[in-house]
Amino acid sequence: MKIGYFCNATNWKNQKSYSEILGEIREIATYCDENDWDSIWFTEHHFSHEGLEICPNPLMISADIAARTKNIRIGQAATIVTFWNPIRVAEDIALLDNLSNGRVEAGIGRGIYGREALNMNPDADTKDQAKNFRLFEETITILKKAWSQQYFNHEGEFYTYPAPNFVWRHDMSPPSSEFMNIETNILEKISIVPRPIQQPHPPLHQVVDSPSSIEWAAKNGINTIMWIPTVQSLKKRFEIYKNARSETEKRNVEMGEGVSLVRDMFIADTMEEAKEKAGEQMVNYMRWVCHWRGLGTHMNPGEELHKTNRKLDLLNYDFLHKRNMLFGTVDYVIEKIEELQSELNLQYLQVWSNFPGVKHDDCMKSIKSFTEKVMPHFHKKNKAEIQQAS
Repeated sequence: MKIGYFCNATNWKNQKSYSEILGEIREIATYCDENDWDSIWFTEHHFSHEGLEICPNPLMISADIAARTKNIRIGQAATIVTFWNPIRVAEDIALLDNLSNGRVEAGIGRGIYGREALNMNPDADTKDQAKNFRLFEETITILKKAWSQQYFNHEGEFYTYPAPNFVWRHDMSPPSSEFMNIETNILEKISIVPRPIQQPHPPLHQVVDSPSSIEWAAKNGINTIMWIPTVQSLKKRFEIYKNARSETEKRNVEMGEGVSLVRDMFIADTMEEAKEKAGEQMVNYMRWVCHWRGLGTHMNPGEELHKTNRKLDLLNYDFLHKRNMLFGTVDYVIEKIEELQSELNLQYLQVWSNFPGVKHDDCMKSIKSFTEKVMPHFHKKNKAEIQQAS
């Protein structure tokens, strides 16, 4: 099992300067790089004056971390590509792949917050999910073309490349039928520079939740990142992905292949201490997220919740902890990860500890405990499984 760190930057109530937050992110990243973590992942969010999600550009922070690390793979969970010009994001991810010497995991998403989408790109408005998806799908098509083809063109609903009827003449650019009409000098194809080191492109990962998004990712050979659901609800999602990808690729894709799971993690000496140091902070963040989502994503198949006056009245630590939190002692966290492996054949895990309002020292202590006491357990397990298979 590969283990990564999900580094969702936060600054609850803006208690710290942004430079302090960057320093904390860098400390987490360099520690993980030096201690055999597989990957680190950065998010994209905008306009969060509340301080819940404060990284507007995961590619820029990824470039900063790439310069400070040597081995760890660097992912985005995710770059919200519907907010970006496709050519720009293709170039930036390709450049990052070169800066990091081929360590990029390209996470992509559609966006879930209306405040962000409407102001970043009106075509991405989340109120029109069908249009948002068409924009996303077309953007992915352009990215793949730009990364994998020396020269490419595209004509779609939202974008046309190159711009129609553009005449290209330059003494230092010899005419070529590879990218232009020799008779009219009209540009017919364009090329991005640089192209990524990883060919045909860095591994793609889509942040998903709905069955339709999971199935679409699988049919398009894109890995997935899931987060909140319970083990039993995840099982159905993992099966949708497995079945759709198996059918598309005409092979038996094993359960867990291509799926990365994010889990909120906080390790302390006792269960009570974990709750005391990070419990309310995690609940606060979920209140932020569930304002839009409600509690449905946290429910088991067939489960019905008690009716309450407000949709989040049931949201508290005890409600969350039993469903999806890796909060507690080393032994408890190991037990819950083993459950994920047993039930889902989990192969890729991302954990998050720097919740809004958690003290950085407490966060680092949790990460170090996970590194020193949890990861070795699964590394030994991986080696034993490899030896048994051989």
